[in-house]
Amino acid sequence: MRIRRTLAAASLAAIALTGAAVAPAQASSAAVLTQGSASGPAIAVGDTLVANLAAGTAATFTNGPGSTSGVSCASSSFSATVTSNPAAPGSATEQLNSQSFGSCTSNVFGVRSVKSVTATSLPYSNTVTSGSGTNVSLNGTGAGPVGITVVLNTLLGTVNCVYQSPGGIAGSTSNTDNSISFSNQPANLVSGPGLCFSTGYFSASYGPVTDTSVAGSPVLYVN
Repeated sequence: MRIRRTLAAASLAAIALTGAAVAPAQASSAAVLTQGSASGPAIAVGDTLVANLAAGTAATFTNGPGSTSGVSCASSSFSATVTSNPAAPGSATEQLNSQSFGSCTSNVFGVRSVKSVTATSLPYSNTVTSGSGTNVSLNGTGAGPVGITVVLNTLLGTVNCVYQSPGGIAGSTSNTDNSISFSNQPANLVSGPGLCFSTGYFSASYGPVTDTSVAGSPVLYVN
């Protein structure tokens, strides 16, 4: 009887060890930023993310939240490099290297045309946090705060309106259309005549955001 018990115990131990050896490993958590789907591969550090304005939208810089008075740009795009991408939940970081604006017009009285709209003090530091709602923080780096300069051709000549957001601006991401959006983000006038708004409010929706470092440029998901 003792031998049988010993053999039985040994057999159970062997089964347990065998089961542990062949048991499948648990899937690792998805990264904050993934490509192609929410459960897709992690976007690699060093990858380049790019996007144009979402179809049918414009980037606007107005004199108040929800206002239509100001500057509207029919084209805009950005390019950013992923600098960290941990497992979700967490916060990924990016460096925004370029942001351009084009085909800009103004409906402000006295403005004949918009000469240029330029993002200043690039690059910016961008943090994307897991979850929905306001989960994007865009801040300046050593080059200076987040800023925008609007150059207007007016009845009295060329006017430069220089704005800055020392505290950065906030945005949100959506996996529905793989976009990143900014709504009525304020910037203070630091240089410019009375024709310039004392506070400008920036709104834009970019998407789909794609990873151009990967074949096929898969879309961005945030987890």
